[in-house]
Amino acid sequence: MSATQSTDWTITTSTGRPGTELLGRITALAADAEDTDGNPPLSEQTLVELRTGESADALLVIAAWLADTDGGASGELVGVAVAVPAPGQSPGTLEIVVHPEYRNDGIGAALVATLAVQVPLESLQAWSHGNHEAAARLAHHHGFAPVRELWRMRLMHDAGLPPAEMPPGYRLRPFVPGQDEQDWLAANAAAFSDHAEQGAMTQADLAARMEEDWFDPDGFLLAEDGDGRIAGFHWTKVHPALKSLTTGEHHAVGEVYVVGVVPAAQGTGLGRALTVAGIEYLRSRGLKAVMLYVDADNTAAVGLYQKLGFTRWDVDVMYARGASAAG
Repeated sequence: MSATQSTDWTITTSTGRPGTELLGRITALAADAEDTDGNPPLSEQTLVELRTGESADALLVIAAWLADTDGGASGELVGVAVAVPAPGQSPGTLEIVVHPEYRNDGIGAALVATLAVQVPLESLQAWSHGNHEAAARLAHHHGFAPVRELWRMRLMHDAGLPPAEMPPGYRLRPFVPGQDEQDWLAANAAAFSDHAEQGAMTQADLAARMEEDWFDPDGFLLAEDGDGRIAGFHWTKVHPALKSLTTGEHHAVGEVYVVGVVPAAQGTGLGRALTVAGIEYLRSRGLKAVMLYVDADNTAAVGLYQKLGFTRWDVDVMYARGASAAG
């Protein structure tokens, strides 16, 4: 670990999976930022990598600590940048969090400047969850431009839905832990062969999510064909109710976590039926709202969700440097 100091804070750089204490501080910092912003500043995959990910040895964590009266770190984490490498030549992911009480003080810029000494910024793509103005300014200052929009869409409880009727030849059942992992991974890879993030999910990625408190096998719906093969799936998720100091109470919200259909079953109406079945399951748990993430340029999926009553709620933006950046 190395350290450099500014007037008001100390920057530390570490590689590899963070220890229990640092991980706890990162998690708490992210929770404080979400409480203020309404958006989780670190993606689920980044949190998985920090805890148990296969890329953990190559993780880069740049942390900003409030300086004490002697110029050392006080122990209060006020900002962090996490760079997660990607396999092969694919760009890695960068996410930055600054504590709400210490923003507009140069901490974000200091984190990026320290990061740039460690790795080429061109090798990273940065997420801004909620695309806040300060994040956009920081990205622009360092030569990053938007390359992707991920919409967050929401469906309220009173919106009507068509019946969740499976197409002929398919039946619906819940995921069975200890039985379905490998078959689901194969189906997921086939369904998302053109989607690097989702399609590359590994056994370790799946296992990490199955260990989360929110994992519910009854809400992980599988559609089987006549031969018992997984032809599609709808994996749901529930975000628990939270009490926010700044924005009040947040009710529990269901999520259309992942919907996928293998190529052989596409065009049969299975995806629509699975989507509705999952929403109905979430509603059966008494949830008043259901949300999902979808790429803004996936016109087919956006159109389907709009027909079901979903409306745009928020947006995450990915930034990149160099010729690949749009605009």
